[in-house]
Amino acid sequence: MRIGSRGSSLALTQTNVVAKALRDANPGLQTEILIIRTKGDIMQDTALARIGGKGLFVKEIEEALLAGTVDIAVHSLKDMPAELPEGLEIGATPERGDPRDAWIAADGRRIEDAPPGARIGTGSLRRGLQVRRMVPQAEIVPIRGNLDTRIRKIASERLAGVVVAAAGLSRMGWTDRATQILAPDVMLPAVGQGILAVEMRSGDRGVREILQPINDAATGLAAKAERAFLRALGGGCQLPVAAYAESREGRLRITGLVGSADGSAAIRDAMEGPDESAAAMGTEVAERILRAGGRELLAAVYGK
Repeated sequence: MRIGSRGSSLALTQTNVVAKALRDANPGLQTEILIIRTKGDIMQDTALARIGGKGLFVKEIEEALLAGTVDIAVHSLKDMPAELPEGLEIGATPERGDPRDAWIAADGRRIEDAPPGARIGTGSLRRGLQVRRMVPQAEIVPIRGNLDTRIRKIASERLAGVVVAAAGLSRMGWTDRATQILAPDVMLPAVGQGILAVEMRSGDRGVREILQPINDAATGLAAKAERAFLRALGGGCQLPVAAYAESREGRLRITGLVGSADGSAAIRDAMEGPDESAAAMGTEVAERILRAGGRELLAAVYGK
């Protein structure tokens, strides 16, 4: 089985985790990882919101999948657009990693104790919005690059710290570098954060059968709800958008957030219901936010 992946250390670590799980679940299966460079990997000096946002880390890999160059692709779900290209689908979502964000400080201080004017690094509008609400006078310094690059920028850019995904630290074995793990009620995660998505060609029954043993149902429900939320907002990333869903004992709760481009406003809503209504609840939370002023926030950016 040929597996398409980005070439960063984190991407390859994640892809190797999936490859091993597939081999363990399918005795005799051989796997080969093909590294594919994406536009997002090449254009590291420009903010994602300015060059297209979601899709920049998957487009070239999806093209290889559609062309038959690879059989499956492994992505961080939060990098995937709300709508997939025709002919492709998510074949499996292994058990979710840590969905939370992590704060790595230069001096060991908690993020809420950062001094006025602290320079805090993140390339995410979502993180920037929520950091400003915790540290009102913080200076948000846009940073991009692989996880290790962003951590190094604490020193090179004289930052008070950076906010990164806890799942990435965990998968790299770097959890001890985190000063603080930020709970979802403090920093609402990105749609799909901590989830790996295995993408496949639609209708490929053989591949689907191979993927089935590594699929986690609860993770799939959360992904369905969060992506329905994103889809109902139009799927763009020129605004801060966050959502987190969790299924327990047949009940799912989803919380969503949309903020203004300048970080001055944020609208949040939540809903709980049966697992089978996961997608409907994601859509409903988005529609509630739109009715509560989110539509005006979108119109200010997209002119709709």
